[in-house]
Amino acid sequence: MRAVVVRSFGGPEALEPVEAPRPVPGPGQVRIKVAAAAVNPVDALTRAGVLAEGGLLSAGARPEFGIGWDVAGIVEAVGAGVTRFAAGDEVIGLRDRLDVPLGTYAEAVVLDVAAVAAAPESVDAVHAATLPLNGLTALRSLALLDLPAGATVLVTGAAGAVGGYVVELAAQRGLRVVAQAGADDEELVRGLGAESFVPRGEHVGDAVRGLVPGGADGVVDAAMLGAGALDAVRSGGGFVAVNAGPSVPPPLRGIVVHNVWVTADSERLAELSALVDAGKLTTRVARTLPLEKAVEAHHLLAEGGLRGRLVLVP
Repeated sequence: MRAVVVRSFGGPEALEPVEAPRPVPGPGQVRIKVAAAAVNPVDALTRAGVLAEGGLLSAGARPEFGIGWDVAGIVEAVGAGVTRFAAGDEVIGLRDRLDVPLGTYAEAVVLDVAAVAAAPESVDAVHAATLPLNGLTALRSLALLDLPAGATVLVTGAAGAVGGYVVELAAQRGLRVVAQAGADDEELVRGLGAESFVPRGEHVGDAVRGLVPGGADGVVDAAMLGAGALDAVRSGGGFVAVNAGPSVPPPLRGIVVHNVWVTADSERLAELSALVDAGKLTTRVARTLPLEKAVEAHHLLAEGGLRGRLVLVP
């Protein structure tokens, strides 16, 4: 089958198309025929070798690394003991193991049953593929903050894939959302449920404190503003850094700081699917490209300014 891997870390051109054996599902696993695979910033970090430098990849011990976390597709085969899914089921899944030779940039992928859920019925596979990584990150971020209804949460990068989901999920939990994004995105994020808006470029701490005396109760920092976003939090509040790596700010003023790490979770994936079908969660696709144009997709990702995810289609 066709797949895309990384053999030498570097820029987008480090993505190599290869022919690989179709993977065989083991006990408790399913093989998914990939219909769509979203392109995420963590894919660029993997490709560039940042995760190898951080010790998350066994660089030198493996000849190649798979790329891609998100998948939407159709169950093609099941391993021993699998009863929840059968061939022909439409599913979504998350490949949260980094140190493996194949990812979701492929014609097929094998995942543990615990990483798979039924796909939403109201959207196509391309839109469904944008849900697992970003949706689970949003859920985990809000769980770490654990704010009560009526509390105020600042969401930076609110027009992005993770930020947009956080805004919608937070508003549904009764949180008062202050959204930070580009000036042109105000209508979008208010439509997702934001009560207040701070345009990118302003000092976010001052701007938020002008709206919320004393500062927000918590922040989900999807834009990786770091210390700037921390300044918007009240003393003793909460801060969740998304994809921050070494740029997680110190816990000043008694603020509880978390660096969110996502994990595959079939129950939470099913929850996200149900929210999409209920019209409570908005999937957004910036553009689709064929699998063989993964290099172009990574160039577009690096250019930024995307509203929604790029999606590869085998």
